[in-house]
Amino acid sequence: MTIITSFAIILLGSDNMNDNNLINYLEYLEYQKSYSKYTIKSYKEDIIEFLMFCNKERLEYLKIEYSDIRIYLMYLKETKNDNSASINRKLSSLRGFYKYLVNKNIIKNNIFLLINGPKKAKKLPRYFEYNELEELFNAADIKTPKGQRDRLILEMLYATGIRVGELVNIKIEDINKSDRKIIILGKGNKERNVIYGDYCEDILNIYLSDGRVILNKKSSNFLFLNHIGEPLTERGIRYILSELIKNTSLTKNISPHMIRHSFATHLLNEGCDLLSVQKLLGHESISATQVYTHVTTDRLKDVYFSSFPRAKKED
Repeated sequence: MTIITSFAIILLGSDNMNDNNLINYLEYLEYQKSYSKYTIKSYKEDIIEFLMFCNKERLEYLKIEYSDIRIYLMYLKETKNDNSASINRKLSSLRGFYKYLVNKNIIKNNIFLLINGPKKAKKLPRYFEYNELEELFNAADIKTPKGQRDRLILEMLYATGIRVGELVNIKIEDINKSDRKIIILGKGNKERNVIYGDYCEDILNIYLSDGRVILNKKSSNFLFLNHIGEPLTERGIRYILSELIKNTSLTKNISPHMIRHSFATHLLNEGCDLLSVQKLLGHESISATQVYTHVTTDRLKDVYFSSFPRAKKED
């Protein structure tokens, strides 16, 4: 049963949701926009929640007005206690849906373009210091096949800054060993090349010639394999990282994205320009990369006040 088919079952029995607009929209996202199943699921849940609210309040969602949306925002904030990030995400989902309805001449105006969501509190990305990463890397026992694999996971995440979803989809043929490049299939099925360095190359060669040969019980062409020879999943990567950090003195929680944050932050700290970091991360917009400048600015302030002779007066 597909995402779209399962949604059709949800629609049954609702007076306000008995047409095909949303089903068609989800199919549009899946087949024309090539959105991931996870993204489509999020859009679906956000829009269904709004349509159910309309149904409960006896509102026609194709004739929604500005005041109705304000009431919906109050419902999300005061009744559901949604945070700002959640509310903004739901507004974004609805803007996309109503934009589709306008483009299909089902409605005349996208009323959601008039609505500004609540301001989000700036949340700086969490990252590891370089010495912390060194300790984490050494937690993997490279004398074993799984240890070689786990060390390569860490080295490759840090060396390239790729997302965990991109990591698990790497196949052997994607790796150009002579140029030390990997073809990555990113968001929106867009390809980009990432580069890896000496440390990553060393453990990659060990894993390919030793650990992966033992793990590859099913002749898979995926780079990272589990103990039964099947491709590792994103969930599997997260579990491996959480187990590795238990073998260190580090008290931070770990996630693959935290290593990606470390990659970007360390590049900027060492003088790499923002545009290059954007391209290496595969960000569509420079604004997505600019969040790391806040981290590096804070670091520069610490360095300044601890190093500059006349930054602070002596007691």
